[in-house]
Amino acid sequence: MKKLHLILILLLSISTFAQTVNVLGNRDKLKKELSYANQIDSLMAKSYERGLFTGNVLVSKNNKIIYQKSFGFTDETKQTVLNNKSIFNIGSIAKEFNAVSIMILVERGLLNLDDPISKFNLGLPKWAEKVTTRHLINYASGIPKIESGLSSVTDEDAWKILRSSDNLLFEPGTNYKYDNGNVFLQRRIIEKVSGMSFQEFVIKNIVKPLKMTNSVFDPKFGYKNRTSCYDMDNVRCPEMNFLSGWLWVDINDLYKWIDAMNHNRLISKESFQTLLNNPYAKDEGGSLGRYFEKEELQRHNGVSYKFESIFLNDFKNNITIILVSNNLNRVWDLGHLIHNLMLGKDYEVPKKSVYQAIRKESLNDVNKAVEHYYSLKENYKNEYSFENPGELNKLGYELLRNGKNIESIMIFKLATNEFPKDANLFDSLGEAYFTNKQYDLALESYKKAISLGGTNGNAEKMIEKIEKEMGK
Repeated sequence: MKKLHLILILLLSISTFAQTVNVLGNRDKLKKELSYANQIDSLMAKSYERGLFTGNVLVSKNNKIIYQKSFGFTDETKQTVLNNKSIFNIGSIAKEFNAVSIMILVERGLLNLDDPISKFNLGLPKWAEKVTTRHLINYASGIPKIESGLSSVTDEDAWKILRSSDNLLFEPGTNYKYDNGNVFLQRRIIEKVSGMSFQEFVIKNIVKPLKMTNSVFDPKFGYKNRTSCYDMDNVRCPEMNFLSGWLWVDINDLYKWIDAMNHNRLISKESFQTLLNNPYAKDEGGSLGRYFEKEELQRHNGVSYKFESIFLNDFKNNITIILVSNNLNRVWDLGHLIHNLMLGKDYEVPKKSVYQAIRKESLNDVNKAVEHYYSLKENYKNEYSFENPGELNKLGYELLRNGKNIESIMIFKLATNEFPKDANLFDSLGEAYFTNKQYDLALESYKKAISLGGTNGNAEKMIEKIEKEMGK
């Protein structure tokens, strides 16, 4: 009896110890999550204050949301604040829904990725006999481009272009070309195989099963919870007349989607891997964005006018980071900064944008803008991003696109003075000179770009083009 009594006491002590360890473990875990949340909140609040982010953010760790917040407004009137029900155009991320729909049909035995798409009788030219669905989901099809410049393309336009173009851009599987023609044909194949519209298929097989209750296809302006994008001058983006079939989502529905992919709720792990890995262009990514195998990290971003979204899906550390914005700014950078923060790496709160600070002035009086730049650098060096050549490069190209050639040359000259070893900036200056028909100065800039390491052959091509132009 004494022995039994001792054993019971021992078991009770072990149980109490285990419970104490568990409670302490949970307490440490909660403290860590709270620390992450506080750091992320500080980073995002400062970024919003500096005009670097407007939108919604969500971060999860170990399948638990540890941070979620909204910053800014639903549109340029700034009358309604964003909340977690606000729905956004997520750009290219929405292409995931057609890719996964394809794999659902494959798993049901209704579709073979390696069958030629001529099998679906879409009325396409003879090249359809060479192109497969696998080529389409990896942007390796070589099909004719349906987009050029900033012009929008409707479904009717896409059919017209694809059905009237007899030649491929390249042999399928030999190259990579990111173009929405691939997306358009994926959606048409889904319709042929399933016997329902693409939108109906996605709603039935994805939206409803995942309880994505606030997601809607192609919502018109005025739709409940719909956001509008706007620029830094508070001018609303034009409403897009584009291909149909873009699912707008709120941040919670986007998280449900990513979580479903991570846990194989809609397609198998093998199908997920098929979409993650592009066999034709490993470094370009495929239907689910870019996959970094070594880091076990999926990254996908989407841009549509001034809408921008990104998510980082870290399989190794079980971290998901989502940012959706209706005011194109530093979404990409902030996604990676939050990731570094979560991994315990060094990170720095982004500085104010020099581009934004002198942009308006440069459009009206570029000399004053340059003076303002140097004044800011002298007095507020630690507050503004003077270390990033992309700030001035971006401004120079905006001026060039607006037909302000002389102004763009002045900004690119400022940039090359500030970053005298940056080949890309000299390449940009060369383009501005070329556009302004100052061919001698353009040649000089392109040659300088080559001497600094070159710009992947662009400077050489431009020199050849200029010499032909000058020889006429």
